[in-house]
Amino acid sequence: MKTNCQKKTMSFILCMVLIVAIALSATGCNGSKNNDTPSTDTTADTTVLGEGSTSFAFSVTDQDGNTSPFEIHTDKATVGEALLELGLIAGDDSEYGLFVKTVNGITLDYDKDGKYWAFYIDEAYASSGVDSTQITDGSSYAFKAE
Repeated sequence: MKTNCQKKTMSFILCMVLIVAIALSATGCNGSKNNDTPSTDTTADTTVLGEGSTSFAFSVTDQDGNTSPFEIHTDKATVGEALLELGLIAGDDSEYGLFVKTVNGITLDYDKDGKYWAFYIDEAYASSGVDSTQITDGSSYAFKAE
């Protein structure tokens, strides 16, 4: 009877070891089921932000030449309103409109480092400010560190 009890105990221990081994192999040794952190909806490296009936392409090129593409969805009338609402740009109001100092979390200060954010419409240097530029269907907008 002692042998029968030992066999049952060994079988139970073996089953527990197998269950633990399967669980560790399914989740990884760190116990995490998925090492990917959830992020904003992206399509082919393009980050999709906002909600609304109008959409436009927007990109940010930092001082190292790295470009981050976005697809913006909004119900706002101007590019500036849409980007401000999403927290993609920030700056100071001036007599000429919004002077953009921060784009996509990167702050440039012309007085300190000689760099500034240039606004582009359809790959051309914009002749209007971001806060006065109406969203046009089919147009793309960008800020580039210069």
